[in-house]
Amino acid sequence: MTTMTAAQKRATAKTEYNAFLAVCPSQQLLAQVSGKWVTLVLSALGSGPDCDGEPRAMRYSELARVIAGVSPKMLTQTLRTLERDGLISRTATATVPVTVTYDLTPLGSSLHQTVRQLKSWSETHRDEVATHQERFDAAQ
Repeated sequence: MTTMTAAQKRATAKTEYNAFLAVCPSQQLLAQVSGKWVTLVLSALGSGPDCDGEPRAMRYSELARVIAGVSPKMLTQTLRTLERDGLISRTATATVPVTVTYDLTPLGSSLHQTVRQLKSWSETHRDEVATHQERFDAAQ
């Protein structure tokens, strides 16, 4: 039996990630990035408030306006989590008052297209799903 270094063990474990297993770190990450507010924040930052498809930095107040229904507490928590995960960057500019903007990092940009497609799918198929729900509920 050969002895493996810590780096080799990590590399081997990485190739064996399986999100179907509760102990797998990728399952935890999947749960984290698939949250409603995460999806909407990444979509908004990736497309800007005018949805022209061009990523651009946004201020907190812009994000709050674009994402209807998010509380200030949830938006703040979501932004902090995304910054911690390396998906967004926070830039503070020394003005009076201080200007803070949020933008996608390259890692966040790599996830943007996926969450944007999920958002688009939900917008396209919402009525169809509602019809199925009504039929199901009526049959119960």
